[in-house]
Amino acid sequence: MLRHDFRPGRAVAGLVMLALAGGYAADAAGVWHAPLAFFAPVLVGGLWLAATAAWVNYRLRRRREARKASAEKSAAPPSSSGSQAMR
Repeated sequence: MLRHDFRPGRAVAGLVMLALAGGYAADAAGVWHAPLAFFAPVLVGGLWLAATAAWVNYRLRRRREARKASAEKSAAPPSSSGSQAMR
């Protein structure tokens, strides 16, 4: 059994941050000289990709839960006309 749900938006954001950290580390070590203008688009694009993945995951999860709820419905919902005894 899973302990928690998989969150692809967080996974993508984590991978982007790891890539940026690796790029900065390589630049600091002198292995790779990357211009500063390289990191900004990677950061913005990666965050946009993470947000898109999170939004798609949210929409799919919501749709799946709605289908499951409608399939489990076996009895008619209680009436809201006020005929039930209320405390």
